[in-house]
Amino acid sequence: MTSLLDYRKQASEALKKAALNLEAKDYLLNNPLLFNLLLKAARRYIGGETLEEALETRKALQDQGFATSLEFMGESVHTADEAKEATREFLRLIEALKADNKPERVSLDLSHLGLFLDVKLGIDNFKLLANASRDSQIDLFISAEGVDKTQQILDTYLLFSQEYPHVSITLQTYLKRAKQDLARILKESHGKVRLVKGAYDGPQDQFVPHGPELNDRYIECMEILFESGRFCSIATHDPDILKRIIPLLDKQKIPSSKYEFEMLNGIGNNALSELKQQGHPARLYVVYGKEWYLYLCNRLSENPDAIFRALVDVLG
Repeated sequence: MTSLLDYRKQASEALKKAALNLEAKDYLLNNPLLFNLLLKAARRYIGGETLEEALETRKALQDQGFATSLEFMGESVHTADEAKEATREFLRLIEALKADNKPERVSLDLSHLGLFLDVKLGIDNFKLLANASRDSQIDLFISAEGVDKTQQILDTYLLFSQEYPHVSITLQTYLKRAKQDLARILKESHGKVRLVKGAYDGPQDQFVPHGPELNDRYIECMEILFESGRFCSIATHDPDILKRIIPLLDKQKIPSSKYEFEMLNGIGNNALSELKQQGHPARLYVVYGKEWYLYLCNRLSENPDAIFRALVDVLG
């Protein structure tokens, strides 16, 4: 007999496949009725489809006491024009944030800028963003992507980090190479580090499966960062990891200037609110744009029970 857990696993796998189904995505984008129905579910997780909507969402969250990180959604562009269009949108975002003249954060996928289409194109586009945000209070955070992209992302980060100390990196602790990469980051760069567990599929011999061993690796990488004096963005929703981290922060007397908890908007708001009430720095990751189909599928695949909430959002 198929158990509820089996159904949850099957639902998760089905959603991951749906996220990669280009025909399904094209059908959705060209079907106004279906598009608008699913957009109701997506709005729980995204900051809006436009920059203006994202800035309104950001203000509402900051009024609640949260810091934010904004990202224009998209990855793995297929043409140079798409990469340049994404770069222009990130420049618009940076200029809008600079107008407030206070600490802000922009996150991005290097594949969205064309790095894996043409290395020079991607680097040139990223340099435009690094220069635009250089003399401001904006941190420019490079997000993690698939296992096959890890080396090029790290190389690009290290290429920029010496000249642009406001450029920072995301480290996936489920990669077996994570500690080696962290050692290079601490030796060859100055930026902040965001720690995530990692969720991309790939060759199983390259990563540690989710479970106690991975949680231990996450905590170990976090402690290495604290010992080095480097800023750590603790980006996880895992309640087991969170229970272990709080006592460590208190025991080691880590100042609030050296860490923060970061979670996805629409998923981690309640847990992050509790951490904020306890006095911990708290940041919500907010995405915007029209490429929300992949993002919605991924969020639901991570927690298939959220499908019921999505149905309520659609039908309610």
